[in-house]
Amino acid sequence: MREEAAQRHRSVDTGRTVIVGDVHGCRAELETLLDRIAFHTGDRLVFAGDLVARGPDSRGVLQVARRTGAIVVRGNHDAKILAYREAAKEKKRPPVALGKNHLGVVESLTDPDWAVLETSSLYVDLPEHGVRVVHAGVLPGIPIEEQDPKVLLHIRTVSDGALWGERYAGPPHIVFGHNAVERLQIHPWATGLDTGCVYGGRLSALVLEHGQSIPQDRPERLALIVSVPAGRVYYDPITKNPVDS
Repeated sequence: MREEAAQRHRSVDTGRTVIVGDVHGCRAELETLLDRIAFHTGDRLVFAGDLVARGPDSRGVLQVARRTGAIVVRGNHDAKILAYREAAKEKKRPPVALGKNHLGVVESLTDPDWAVLETSSLYVDLPEHGVRVVHAGVLPGIPIEEQDPKVLLHIRTVSDGALWGERYAGPPHIVFGHNAVERLQIHPWATGLDTGCVYGGRLSALVLEHGQSIPQDRPERLALIVSVPAGRVYYDPITKNPVDS
């Protein structure tokens, strides 16, 4: 896992950088969001993790990732099915039991789909924007190379119960997902983009022009975020079950 966490520096010569929060299989909303942004060749797409599970079309989301050449940061749901697949290949007991929804995703994916997840990173640096993208966040005060992968995949709060983003002081500015309960999170040095699309909320993206840094000013930052509404509630966070259409 530590090797998978190796830092990746990505740069782009022209075009915008579009960072998308947790999609969770909501392909229709993803396509609508990209249309709203007028995403085009030359733009760069970055996913902040949890592309799959809970929503209706995980394969479709991975197909969009392949089609656009997206950079994919690994989320906890992505990691969960990857661990299950690895255990199955080695004929070992899976580290976690999968429910029906996640098993359905595992059974539906093709080798090219798996390749998108297998080549994902626990974090990615976008130095031209002064940005680091992780799925859940970081433990403030610890260098990224020393962060526990479980923290990068799961953290929401620190020991005193505060949101980790409230305690984090950059640089770099961290863009993350994972915590849909809080909706958009706008902290001085962190921006949370999980707006709960799969739960009937919205799918959100941060759109940065070439070389643009994330502004500290809240209204200026909010102006860079584009959201589209979910088509419906796909998954009930209370019962933890899919919602039939």
